[in-house]
Order: sequence, then structure tokens, then C-alpha cells
Amino acid sequence: MTITIKVLGPGCANCKRTKSIIAEVIQENHLDAQVVEVTDMMEIMAYGVMSTPAIVINEKVVSAGRVPARSQVAEMIRQAQSA
Repeated sequence: MTITIKVLGPGCANCKRTKSIIAEVIQENHLDAQVVEVTDMMEIMAYGVMSTPAIVINEKVVSAGRVPARSQVAEMIRQAQSA
């Protein structure tokens, strides 16, 4: 099953860093995942997110307002796979 991971944000430095961390975790763990950048503010607000960057995995907001550590991203993905 392909995991869909969305990075919500205006494209700021923290958003790019978050996307980069996610890509590294996916590559290191050979995961079947698709990463999508969402920069449209209306779409971001539809998730109820008030601070970015935010991470949405399989349409569930799992992080907002911070750049998570690699280990945290790996754990978020693991939890999404077992859900």
C-alpha cells in the first residue's frame, strides 16, 4: 500500500527541510510512499492547520508548527502503516 505524505506550508525553509527529512526517511527505509507539497493556503486551512510546516499522512494531520526529527518522522510513518 502506498502511503501519501503531504507537507503543508508556503514553501519556507522549514517546509523544505521537513520535506527533505521525509524523503531521506523514505529512501533509507525503502518505503512505498508519495510526498506531495501543499502550498495553497485554502487547502492548508481545510486541514485545520494554523501553523506550518505540517505533515499529513494518509489524510491525518500528524505534526504541525515544527520540523520533526528524523526518528519522529520514521515513527509517524510506522504508525500510519500499522493503522
